Amino acid sequence: MATFSAVTRAHILQAIAEHDSRGADGFLGVYGFPAGGGFFLHEDRPYPTTAILGVAHRFATGRLAGADEFHGGEEAAQALLARRGFDVPQAAAARAAAPARTRPTEPKAPRAPRAAATPRARKPEPVEFTKTCPTCSMVLPGTGICDYCD
Repeated sequence: MATFSAVTRAHILQAIAEHDSRGADGFLGVYGFPAGGGFFLHEDRPYPTTAILGVAHRFATGRLAGADEFHGGEEAAQALLARRGFDVPQAAAARAAAPARTRPTEPKAPRAPRAAATPRARKPEPVEFTKTCPTCSMVLPGTGICDYCD
């Protein structure tokens, strides 16, 4: 299966230009796509959906995506073209016929209380420079007199 995430609108327009230069039958014959299937409109002209996307995939990745590589079939191909800004009549009709999404009417269950947050690690307090005894290098008590030397 081919992925079409790399295919941009510019790649699709390149494929459309090649379709216009070769003609519909020549374009389908060169790349081996069957005639028929879905179509989309560009500047009021119909183009074959899977053939254009397959060639656009070639422009984007260097590899032609065959007609059998479209995951989701024609509907997925038309949805991709619609996302790229092209007029796809069948995709628009399918979206209009789709039922509207509604939110459930049941109330939500209450949330469980959150566990207490773990305390953040505190920064170590700055070390104050204390006076030391010049003789034994012990920290002097608050009186300023060394307990061992004096």
